[in-house]
Amino acid sequence: MHQIRSVIVWIVVVTAVIALITLPVNLQTQLIASICALSVMAIIKILKGEGTWRLIALAFGTAIVLRYVYWRTTSTLPPINQLENFIPGFLLYLAEMYNVMMLGLSLFVVATPLPPRPSRASKLEHFPHVDVFVPSYNEDATLLANTLAAASSMDYPADKLHIWLLDDGGTVQKRNSPKLLEAQEAMARHKELKQLCEDLGVNYLTRERNEHAKAGNLNNGMQHSSGELIAVFDADHAPARDFLKETVGYFEEDEKLFLVQTPHFFINPDPLERNLSTFDKMPSENEMFYGIIQRGLDKWNAAFFCGSAALLSRRALETTNGFSGISITEDCETALELHSTGWHSIYVDKPLIAGLQPATFASFIGQRSRWAQGMMQILRFRFPPLKRGLSMAQRFCYMSSTLFWMFPFPRTIFLFAPLFYLFFDLEIFTASGGEFLAYTLAYMFVNLMMQNYLYGSFRWPWISELYEYVQTVHLLPAVVSVMINPRKPTFKVTAKDESIATSRLSEISRPFFVIFAVQVIALLITIYKIYAEPYKADVTLVVGGWNLINLLMAGCALGVVSERGEQAASRRVRINRRCEFRVDEEWYAASIEDVSVHGARINVFNRRAAGMIKDASGEVRFQPHSGGEMVTLPVVVRNAQAAGDITTVGCQYVPKSAQDHRMIADLIFANSSQWSQFQESRRYNPGIIRGTIWFVGLALYQTSRGLVYFFRSGRSPQKDANAQDTAGAKN
Repeated sequence: MHQIRSVIVWIVVVTAVIALITLPVNLQTQLIASICALSVMAIIKILKGEGTWRLIALAFGTAIVLRYVYWRTTSTLPPINQLENFIPGFLLYLAEMYNVMMLGLSLFVVATPLPPRPSRASKLEHFPHVDVFVPSYNEDATLLANTLAAASSMDYPADKLHIWLLDDGGTVQKRNSPKLLEAQEAMARHKELKQLCEDLGVNYLTRERNEHAKAGNLNNGMQHSSGELIAVFDADHAPARDFLKETVGYFEEDEKLFLVQTPHFFINPDPLERNLSTFDKMPSENEMFYGIIQRGLDKWNAAFFCGSAALLSRRALETTNGFSGISITEDCETALELHSTGWHSIYVDKPLIAGLQPATFASFIGQRSRWAQGMMQILRFRFPPLKRGLSMAQRFCYMSSTLFWMFPFPRTIFLFAPLFYLFFDLEIFTASGGEFLAYTLAYMFVNLMMQNYLYGSFRWPWISELYEYVQTVHLLPAVVSVMINPRKPTFKVTAKDESIATSRLSEISRPFFVIFAVQVIALLITIYKIYAEPYKADVTLVVGGWNLINLLMAGCALGVVSERGEQAASRRVRINRRCEFRVDEEWYAASIEDVSVHGARINVFNRRAAGMIKDASGEVRFQPHSGGEMVTLPVVVRNAQAAGDITTVGCQYVPKSAQDHRMIADLIFANSSQWSQFQESRRYNPGIIRGTIWFVGLALYQTSRGLVYFFRSGRSPQKDANAQDTAGAKN
């Protein structure tokens, strides 16, 4: 009886919605209705309405979107007998419908995400054996030493913690390569890493052949280990001390749990953040996914494995023969297989690892191309909508995660659609200026407001569009290639710990300047058309405004591909930690102000320390996070500068033993609360109006900066290098 009543209620609601969407009204009424809906959404947002009020606001927005879809479908498509108009017009329509579909899936996933789970570190009572896998391919020993040292320093019983370096760069296949240089490098790597693991007291493991990429490497690790749980950390993802304390306990509560996933936190900016100088003041791109979307997926038991910073059940993995390897995104594919067989997942929204992002724009695009191609392979080979064993909610969630990576297609169409009218006079969108105001402009505002509702302080206005645009130029051919030949893509390791010594244009920047030039020409044509064809001025203004938005986006992208030089070899992390500093056999009271993987900056409370000599040997003594006695880390002085009674000393680590690597890891990675504090410091919502004004200013500045880099790139190599060095220093 209850089910019958529910069906009746749904039928009534759907009927009412359809009637509302299809109700014939004049333009004035439509405009008033749109303004009223936007006003209600704005009032609820200003009053910070949550819970039911949040859903009411989203419902008003959904009504405007659906009303736009109905109008767009029934009134704006060019006649089918005018193929020159109809074909590009229909492609634009499909692009818009894709966006509407993705908005609908996003609403389902994140309309009411789960709140962050409370810490459970103090509640852990059972300590199962844990194997920690650190898969590696071409990372250097210093990077691996920090990650392995951090992993072995986790707060967990030593006899229950087993660390494994899974080295795919020193396999027998590589050491016996017919290419002499490759074989010599593999043998040297094998010997170096084996010694490193011995010094750190962790297990070194390689295999015969490089088969099935990362998934094959992890499965080889499973065959040589026996822990009940498996923690996976990428080579550049160092865990905090409380990682296992915060994650292990969930497996006691749910015997069908296969995954506890935690966020990926990065201590360095991605290329967009670095080149736009937004890292310290705006949330990172990945925070929208880890701060909101994964919590939304968690609500529907669809939070998926992200390749690192996760704890998995061996028992669950054995039911599907280990990690899946059909696609090059083995993480999401593995989660899909386990979800489809009835296993559960949990997402813990607390940064418990610190990693490194690609430093160059080319490496960033390479990483995103792999993600996009892998998700297209999952869509092709696993097809989540019809995957047996998934709940309907899980199907929607995996559709949202995989279909998202088709954004290069609509983004390309949105980029070039205005040009069809401005360059060729094609009418691919049949509407007047008044209709555009009443329907399209209202839809655009609603879209912005709904994004602001869903992601708020995690994603500022227009930033998603910028990230999609800068990826589209190079991801489009990558996605097309995997659709044509889904088995062609192979796993490529993302470059780690890169740095850019001098300011320069990215090696893959040329298409962005070509697109920008075309849009500048389109802007000039817009101005000409308004004066030469005043009878079509309303349509020309609308299309010209659309192109102007594209021009701002393209101009901002010029700044993205203008790589800023970095003087520091690695990113510094601010801390405030008491210590003692020794130089010339004398100890001084001091505090550590910031640290990196290579060195630290220390404030020494003694003006006499200013006279210390560059390259002088020294030591830093501090209390480790694990407690116990003070530990000492050898350093060498690189610079010293006095200010009153304080001398600021720049130091470089000189690790001489495994214990030294553990102390470096303790300085940088042990305290997870510093990552949470840093994220919170840059999470605030500027709002749509202020956010838009800020973005326009950013775009104008980055356009000028990109053009400066472009014109400087035409100089002689030596003059260009000097000029870019100067620009990098000023910026």
